[in-house]
Amino acid sequence: MAGQVSFDFTGKRVLVTGGTRGIGRGAVEAFLTAGARVAVNGRTDQSTNAALATLSIEAVAAPGDVATAGGCRAVVAAAVAELGGLDVLVNCAGIATGGPVDGVSEETWDAIVDINLKGSFFCLQAALPHLRASLGNVVNLASDAGLIGEVGLSVYCASKGGVVNMTRALALELAPDIRVNAVCPGYVDTDMVRRDVIDAAANPAAAEAALKASAPLNRIATPEEIASAILYLASDAARFMTGAALQIDGGTTAGHPRQA
Repeated sequence: MAGQVSFDFTGKRVLVTGGTRGIGRGAVEAFLTAGARVAVNGRTDQSTNAALATLSIEAVAAPGDVATAGGCRAVVAAAVAELGGLDVLVNCAGIATGGPVDGVSEETWDAIVDINLKGSFFCLQAALPHLRASLGNVVNLASDAGLIGEVGLSVYCASKGGVVNMTRALALELAPDIRVNAVCPGYVDTDMVRRDVIDAAANPAAAEAALKASAPLNRIATPEEIASAILYLASDAARFMTGAALQIDGGTTAGHPRQA
């Protein structure tokens, strides 16, 4: 995979939630290339099996909706049944919608928080016995929006800020046996960003230029670049890291840019 750092996960058993597209799909492909056995989670049987059919290396299905605790337990159980245990959990499932605070409905709040925050917690909870047995680790997908605020994304920021601080708290609670870390991407060139942010704008070209300009490195990330960070945190190369929120954001959280 172009731009992918080399890691060896031969024999490791990995579950990636939200693994059918975007960053999750990038992580699935990266772990498979690195030799891992991977369980792919999508919300439905159809979406999960469709994703599996397009992979060049065989993976197994663990479909289910991680917006509920019961759904999280079912997803982890399906993965463990296929893999025979679990070494790495990657909580990648997430949604992002925005808008002014006075237009946010309770349904929108619940949808975002349930998938992004509650789902990450209860998948980890369900995976705990298996991760304790393997002395495994967890990588949560947070966001630069979990470290700084962004206008029009108050609920998303709340959910990802929760993921960041939950990661720290669980890292303390589960040490020394289980490491828990998070990655905090900036904007990534995924189908969701293309559909919901760029193509939905009145001027897509201007919207894409604005996203690129928001990062000092003047571009948006690729899924492969975020996958490299995920694999690093899950690997023995990061064995002395826990409770970290690793920024892969092109510099968006570094501070205020200098004005001309």
